[in-house]
Amino acid sequence: MAPVARSEAPLCSEQFGSGTARGCRAAADGSLQWEAWGRHWWGFSGAFTTKPGGRDGGESVAPGTAVPPLSRLLAVFLPQGFPDSVSPDYLPYQLWDSVQAFASSLSGSLATHAVLLGIGVGNAKASVSAATATWLVKDSTGMLGRIIFAWWMGSKMDCNAKQWRLFADILNDVAMFLEIMAPIFPICFTMTICISNLAKCIVGVAGGATRAALTMHQARRNNMADVSAKDGSQGSPPAPIPSAIFQETLVSLVGLLVSLLMLPLVSDCPSLSLGCFFLLTALHIYANYRAVRALVIETLNEGRLWLVLKHFLQRGEVLGPASANRMEPLWTGFWSSLSLSLGVPLHRVTSSVFELQKLVEGHQEPYLLRWDRSQNQVQVVLSQMAGPETILRAATHGLVLGALQGDGPLPGELEGLRNRVRAGPEKESCVIVRETHQVLDKLFPKFLKGLQDAGWRTENHQLEVDEWRATWLLCPEKKLL
Repeated sequence: MAPVARSEAPLCSEQFGSGTARGCRAAADGSLQWEAWGRHWWGFSGAFTTKPGGRDGGESVAPGTAVPPLSRLLAVFLPQGFPDSVSPDYLPYQLWDSVQAFASSLSGSLATHAVLLGIGVGNAKASVSAATATWLVKDSTGMLGRIIFAWWMGSKMDCNAKQWRLFADILNDVAMFLEIMAPIFPICFTMTICISNLAKCIVGVAGGATRAALTMHQARRNNMADVSAKDGSQGSPPAPIPSAIFQETLVSLVGLLVSLLMLPLVSDCPSLSLGCFFLLTALHIYANYRAVRALVIETLNEGRLWLVLKHFLQRGEVLGPASANRMEPLWTGFWSSLSLSLGVPLHRVTSSVFELQKLVEGHQEPYLLRWDRSQNQVQVVLSQMAGPETILRAATHGLVLGALQGDGPLPGELEGLRNRVRAGPEKESCVIVRETHQVLDKLFPKFLKGLQDAGWRTENHQLEVDEWRATWLLCPEKKLL
């Protein structure tokens, strides 16, 4: 067969995910020569040739064999399709998360050493029965605390995942500090490690729940399982394991090796051990803060909604997710001064036909709103027809009422209502609520469009909403957003 002339124009091309495309040309001997048109960030460059054959029996070099070792290594720890398959904040978050996991692993080794020492490991006079009883009491206390905390706070963690994540890691540091101090006070040893294990079980619930919420945010191709698995392989277990440092992850493995070198050096000097713990704790808290601050969540909770709404009312502009997440408070402002309750039962806000008629009057939306100015409390009753945008409007309505009692510039129609609120009696609250309905009829569609244009996902939200729904016969025709 006559040799095939080498073609200058590419015959075909291919690319993996968002990587650089590479073209294929015909070589002089009839083989396919693949070339890279550019250098991808994980380092592939150059050209390679595949010989004719393949299925016909000849040997061929698959394109995948040209992938360098670094690319194969990164594929072990990064989700398939990275970076397109995850959110843009995935990489900075994971880098800082790995740093905190390393610091936590070393701190955990110091705490484990202290607990084992306090129980009597290495002490010939220690009783096995007493150590077993202490361990059982410790575990029982933690299990009971885990059940109670999950029932009490489980539904609230989706709304403030970043704050609860930070809370869980700080509480974990407090628990490890108690474990390190426990052998110093042998009389209170059992009580101390029970309190510590109770705190660690709370950490397990809060850490696992918030990690699931953050994984849902970062997974962009219905690949939650892959993102979660790769997160674990990098050194971020879904929840802290009390008194255990042997976690089958990359960062924890490195931490284990460092711990084996560190423990013999500090085990005989409690002050040095405590100094190392404080240094590692400072690194752990700082890395956690940077990891949480790197997150850019595009759904609105009450805190982010208030920041965006306040900026909109004062300047007429809608903050984007990146700006609002940078401004979102993590240490303070966990709970806002306004008490906003969505999805409350109807019997909680009215007890008579007259009160119901007064509450329904002027409400054209599928929710009823009661404003208690003296306690700065807004309670919202949701209709069976209330969808995500209705809930978002109800929350916006409540926050606007809160803004009427605050400071800062407001649009003209709301500034007039604020003056009436400050001058008028408490009984005019229903009138103010009705008039803010009319203001929102003009203001909210513009605000909603601004949210969508800025990149917020308004089809979902992270507002805390109870399960109560109601119907009311005295209301005029409702409209559904």
